[in-house]
Amino acid sequence: MPRDTVRLTVAQAIVTYLSKQYSVADGQRRRLIPAALGIFGHGNVAGLGQALDQLSDALPFIQGRNEQALVHVATAYAKASRRHATLAVTASIGPGALNMVTGAGLATVNRLPVLLLPGDAYATRRQGPVLQQLQHPIEADTSVNDAFRPLARFFDRITRPEQLLTALPQAMRVLTDPVDTGAVVLALPQDIQSHAYDYPAELFAERDWTIRRPPPDPDEVETVAQLLAQAQRPLIIAGGGVVYSEATPELEALAASAGIPVAETFAGKGAVQQRAWWQLGGIGLEGTPANNDLVREADLVLTVGSRLTDFPTASQSLFENPDVKFAAINVNGYDAQRLGATGIVGDAKRALAALAGVVQAAGYTSPAEWQDQVRSKAAEWEPQRAAALDPDTPFDRSSIPADFPDIVPDTGALLTQGQVIGLLQEHARAGDTIVAAAGGPPGDLQKVWDATEGRFCHLEFGFSCMGYEIPAGMGVRLADADPDSRVVVFIGDGTFLLSPTELVTAAQESLAVTVVIPENRGYQVIHRLQMGRHGREFGNEFRYRTGSLDLAGDKAAQQQPRLDGDYLEVDLVQVAQGLGARAVRATTADEVRAALDETRGHQGPVVIVVPVIPHIDLPGAGAWWDVAPSEVSEDETVQRLRTEYEAGLSKQLWLG
Repeated sequence: MPRDTVRLTVAQAIVTYLSKQYSVADGQRRRLIPAALGIFGHGNVAGLGQALDQLSDALPFIQGRNEQALVHVATAYAKASRRHATLAVTASIGPGALNMVTGAGLATVNRLPVLLLPGDAYATRRQGPVLQQLQHPIEADTSVNDAFRPLARFFDRITRPEQLLTALPQAMRVLTDPVDTGAVVLALPQDIQSHAYDYPAELFAERDWTIRRPPPDPDEVETVAQLLAQAQRPLIIAGGGVVYSEATPELEALAASAGIPVAETFAGKGAVQQRAWWQLGGIGLEGTPANNDLVREADLVLTVGSRLTDFPTASQSLFENPDVKFAAINVNGYDAQRLGATGIVGDAKRALAALAGVVQAAGYTSPAEWQDQVRSKAAEWEPQRAAALDPDTPFDRSSIPADFPDIVPDTGALLTQGQVIGLLQEHARAGDTIVAAAGGPPGDLQKVWDATEGRFCHLEFGFSCMGYEIPAGMGVRLADADPDSRVVVFIGDGTFLLSPTELVTAAQESLAVTVVIPENRGYQVIHRLQMGRHGREFGNEFRYRTGSLDLAGDKAAQQQPRLDGDYLEVDLVQVAQGLGARAVRATTADEVRAALDETRGHQGPVVIVVPVIPHIDLPGAGAWWDVAPSEVSEDETVQRLRTEYEAGLSKQLWLG
């Protein structure tokens, strides 16, 4: 008996198929890909553009301004959805497709699912080289989309309509696999998108994709439980896997019953929702000095759902106990063995529950001396945090050494960045989310933000990607339709100027996203690093050049004017207003409070610009980072910094 078929173009088949896919996690069924985002060009408008128009009720389309930003929207949506759903993103060929590469890298590095549908050069080739086509002299089938190959967890180029029969299910498999997920790329030659085929009707039946929770091996659980039983100073590091697995209750149960302090990575920020003595917060380069002191003494470090990159580990220099051992829980076996750890390979929720059961049955709890030390360190840090965040105590300029008046330039700002965070913390309610990604904001939030009791913190730091923030706020907003919740994007002025244009999309879609910009006149977090590794400012502050460059001169070593004039005058409020946002400038603590209160609930983008005092940072973490000063320099400052750096190398562990 002949099979029922449906004649569709490749593009129509893709859109129809995507509209029928569902994820199932813990019994909850939802659309896996409920919408598409994109920008049309000649490489996708006649194919995917036509299909999305025809089937817009089944798969709504969101128009964007920058393809990279649209990938970030989809990725943040996936993160806010705990990897149970994502969005599709389409772009034209050439530069439109390549604009998505950075977003693909971010998604894969952070283990977040996103589906990319870039147009590609003609498969038939009879047109000759088409507009925006890459011509490779010895690889005729190469296109710019091959740049996605090292970044994608699944890549396929669809050169025949029937290839969708295998490509589409494989794409969904990767999107819903906690081990393999990341960017999925289906490159679509622009002619093939419009080609028709008689597809089997069953391809378009609704299909459920179960997001699995791999169980842990009991022997591995028992081995790690024995390590805990022997530990005198155990410590847990919670990563993003705890959040994605929704393993917070199991983590809290283990920590409370066994008396084990829990620190968090950037991705794991908010993994602990209870306020308790064992809830530490951030560690590493942007952790607290108190927490880092505890990590230095730990004799057993159990990581859960983390890759342990150089930021939480201070480039593997933070673990100073000579007898320190490592254990890990991770759904990915590759990550479970980091730092030579004894691993439990499995879902974080199931593995933590199993481990807690064994530990509780054995009656293990950490020594009272260790618990007292944890409490003491927390008490040591709290007044420092409170002082740094207090918005009602003016910065004392008289404390600046008279010999160094330029250390803290007077730009007219009254608040520090820490004080702005204090105001945002004061305003935050349960259900609110604060978003940050690059520069100073994510590090400061990691150090001082209270992400307990439902005040969510969405930090992207696996890729530390400038330009993620505003699109990410939009993705979080799309995933959270609660009108009482607030999504706040905390973004430096440098990053805002890089890519503010998705404010137009936020206005177009009436997305309630609040962007708070601490305006400190530069890439100041890199200025801080530069001062610690080079000893002088160069190219990081936003300053006018003191004269005109002469690039046509004959002299090889002529003196050129430098970027060390007055600060740039840029009106960020006007920029934001011109892009469709409701924008306001707030200078004092009370003005910031008023701006936050008056704009809560505004149905559209809000931008609040707050001038902050440059070069005033939160208390340091007391951690080392492997960023090497120049090994050869005649500058005595650089020589001294190099010597200090080399001393830090002696504390690095090499554990694989």
